[in-house]
Amino acid sequence: MVTRTMRTSYDVVIVGGGHNGLVAAAYLARAGRSVLVLERGSRVGGAAVSERIFAGFDARMSRYSYLVSLLPRQIVDDLGLSFATRRRRISSYTPVGDTGLLVDTEDAARTRDSFLKLTGSDADFRAWQEFYGMTARLARRVFPTMTSPLPTRAELQRIVDDSTAWEAIFERPLGETIESGFADDTVRGVVLTDALIGTFTHAHDPSLRQNRCFLYHVIGGGTGEWNVPIGGMGALTDALAAAARGAGAEIVVNEAVTAIDTDGAMAEIHCASATVGARYVLMNAAPHELSRLLGKTPAETPEGSQFKVNMLLRRLPRLRDAVDPREAFAGTFHIAEAYSQLEHAYREAADGALPTVPPSEIYCHTLTDPSILSPELSALGMHTLTLFGLHTPATLFRADPERSAELLLDSTLAQLDSVLAEPIRDCLATDANDRPCVEARTPTDLEREVGLPGGHIFHRDLSFPYRTDDDPSPAARWGVRTEHRNVFLCGAGAVRGGGVSGLGGHNAAKAVLESWET
Repeated sequence: MVTRTMRTSYDVVIVGGGHNGLVAAAYLARAGRSVLVLERGSRVGGAAVSERIFAGFDARMSRYSYLVSLLPRQIVDDLGLSFATRRRRISSYTPVGDTGLLVDTEDAARTRDSFLKLTGSDADFRAWQEFYGMTARLARRVFPTMTSPLPTRAELQRIVDDSTAWEAIFERPLGETIESGFADDTVRGVVLTDALIGTFTHAHDPSLRQNRCFLYHVIGGGTGEWNVPIGGMGALTDALAAAARGAGAEIVVNEAVTAIDTDGAMAEIHCASATVGARYVLMNAAPHELSRLLGKTPAETPEGSQFKVNMLLRRLPRLRDAVDPREAFAGTFHIAEAYSQLEHAYREAADGALPTVPPSEIYCHTLTDPSILSPELSALGMHTLTLFGLHTPATLFRADPERSAELLLDSTLAQLDSVLAEPIRDCLATDANDRPCVEARTPTDLEREVGLPGGHIFHRDLSFPYRTDDDPSPAARWGVRTEHRNVFLCGAGAVRGGGVSGLGGHNAAKAVLESWET
C-alpha cells in the first residue's frame, strides 16, 4: 500500500489518508487522473481504523468511529468495495431503575408494551411512531440528494415536500418539537441524543446546531439505521485503500504536509522530504488545518464534545432489569440520558465542570459481528463494549488531561454500574500486562492522535445539506469550496461531510472532474 517514490507533479494531491481521501483517490484514479495521497501517520484510515488495543488479545476493535449509517451504497458499488454492514434488530435499550425502554425494530407490539410499562400509557409510543415515521419519510427524500450537486434551500424544501417535517427539523429548535410531542422525560431524552453526538449544544439552541446534528443521524441510507461494519471499521479502510491502489493512486504514509502554495492554476505541496506540484489539492483534514497550511491564522479552533471508551469483557454484565443483556447491549444502550439529565449535564459542562452524572451510550459490536474476535476469544464468551459520552467539550481537558479523563471515566462507569446487577469492572478482561481492558479517549486525545482540531469528529459544526448562494463553480455546487479555485475540501468539514460516509471524498472528486472540463 505504501509508495515511497513520489513524482514531481500530479493531477491531484490529497492531503490526509482518512476514508474520505481514499474515496476521492479511488474515484479520481479510476477516471484516469494521477493521484497522490499524503498521510502524516504510519497508516491510512484516520478515525476509521481497527486496532488490537489490549495486549495479549486478538480483538480488532474500532478504536474511534464505530458504526455506519451515512455511507451510500452507491459508493460501495461504484468502487467495487468488499465491505458490508449488518443491521441491528434492537434499536435501543434505556434502563430506568429496575425496568427499561426497549425499542425492537421488528416487533412493534413488544416496543409498545415496553413504552406502556415505562410511561403508564401508550401515548408516547403513538407519538414515537408518528415522529419517526416523519423522519423516515424525510430520510427517503433527503439522503438520495447527498451524492448529487447541492440543492438550494428552496429546492430541498420542495424535495422534502412536508411542511411539518421542514418546520420541525429546518426551522425550529428541536426541543420545541420534542417537548410538544412527548411527555415522558426518558423518551424525550432518547430522541434528543441523536442531536448531541459529538456536538456540544442543547435542545433549544437558536443556532439549530442540534437540528443539523439530528438530521444527519436520522437520514443515513434513506432509513436512519446505524449498522455494524462487518470486520470493524478497519475493514472499510482496507477495502478503500485496495480500491485506490488498484486504480493507480499512490499512497505515501509518514509524510506530513507542512505548507501549501497556490496561484489558482497550480499548487505546490511542501512535505518533509519533497515538494510536489498538483493541478488540484483536496484537503482531507479540517478547514482549520487548511488555513494553517496556507500560512493564514486559523479561525477559532473547533471544539469536539465526546468521550470514547473501549472495553473488552470476559462476559456481558447482568442487568437490574430482567431483559437479556444480549438484547440490551445489541442496540444503543442509553445511560443517564433522560431529557432533564442531558440538560443538567450540558449546563455543568458549559460552566466549565465535568458532568456529575455523565450521559453516555454503549453498544456491543460482537453481538452483531463476532468476526472482530479470534475464534478462541469468541468461544470463551468474550465481548467488546464501545461507550460514547456526551457533553464533554475539549476545554474540560486542557488544564489536566490525564486527571480529567480519569475522573470522567470513574464517574461514567459508576453511572453504568447504577443500572447493572454487578460492577462493570468485575466483567473486564485483564490484559497481558495485568491491566483491566478499558481505554478512554477524550477530545484532546483525538486532537493529538487523529489530527482532529479540538477533537471535533466533524471537523467543525455540521451544515444543513443545501446551498446558501448562487456561485456556479463546481466546488460550490458540490459543497467542497474554499477561497482558492484549485483547493477543495474533501473531508468531514465539507458541506454534507461528517461521520463515516465517504461523501466528502465522493463530492470533491465530482467537483474536480467537472472543473477539469471547464
